Amino acid sequence: MPTIPSLSGLRGRNTRQPAVGRIPVPMSAYVVDCAVYVDGKRLPRRFTHADAIAEVRERGEGFVWIGLFEPDDEQIQGIAETFGLHELAVEDAVCAHQRPKLERYDETLFMVLKTVRYIEHESPTTANEIVETGEIMAFLGRDFVVTVRHGQHSGLHGLRGELEADPERLCSGPAAVLHAIADRIVDSYLAVTDAIEEDIDEIESMVFAPNSPIGAEHIYLMKREVLELRRSVTPLANPLRRLAEGYSPLVPDQVRSYFRDVDDHLTTVSERVGSFDELLTTLVDATLAKITLQQSTDMRKITSWAAIVAVPTMVVGVYGMNFDFMPELHWRFGYPLVMAMILVACLILYRTFRRNRWL
Repeated sequence: MPTIPSLSGLRGRNTRQPAVGRIPVPMSAYVVDCAVYVDGKRLPRRFTHADAIAEVRERGEGFVWIGLFEPDDEQIQGIAETFGLHELAVEDAVCAHQRPKLERYDETLFMVLKTVRYIEHESPTTANEIVETGEIMAFLGRDFVVTVRHGQHSGLHGLRGELEADPERLCSGPAAVLHAIADRIVDSYLAVTDAIEEDIDEIESMVFAPNSPIGAEHIYLMKREVLELRRSVTPLANPLRRLAEGYSPLVPDQVRSYFRDVDDHLTTVSERVGSFDELLTTLVDATLAKITLQQSTDMRKITSWAAIVAVPTMVVGVYGMNFDFMPELHWRFGYPLVMAMILVACLILYRTFRRNRWL
């Protein structure tokens, strides 16, 4: 019977095993939904991405809507090849962390939108995070729309249900889906700004309240969250305006007017976010002014008590020199007299500082 070599006998040899191949991930793991819409109505069959686009092009009408959730390079490759998606746009869709933008690749539009969610908390002074962001990328073609989501809060299942309940909107084609997504995201911006406004109002009331415990670091935290919201909102204005002005024939005329409405709502959000930033800057200045005033008050108190303590310190220092010939040194009432003089001097200084509101 052959013996099994010991570990010591394997020393010095190349014991590295061949790399184990990756287990293929099933489509259901990253494709949230794949549907074919004809005349605004969803076909009842279940489709793969290849079958869906083949069905649409065979009919010569309708479009495909595929929703993906955080795919990697290998998972999105098949869909990218089937729909002819540009490799640069596919790379952006996989890597995420993109600014809102709109790009055109041949006959395909690629749009990035930032999603925002308000994180509930007891108080803005105790929260570590107030705004959570995610992303939705959309590939828009003549007969398809592919959405790629990043972030748990950016689900489109409810929006898909609303659109399917209104076939008239879906009759406008893939551009109607892109508009619905943009409209939903901008509406969420409005909801988040409403919640942040309440937090800022609470901080403002605390800043101007006497003996308030709030510090500048709490306002800086809120300012950081508002800045993150601003980075999501402000860059989206240009893509929406371009879509409303006929940037691509993939967006029909009847949909452009809806993009103008979304752009108007986004302008309102941008103005509110800008006002938040200015107000927080003012609150930071007010808080720093309060801190400076408090420090000045503390320094006056310290200076006052130092002046009061200086009187007995000076007298004790003089009489601690141990000279034989000093005033009242051998007098029986010398000690009580000196103590009385020290007490009177300290009381005079104390009353003076109290009258000047240093103490």
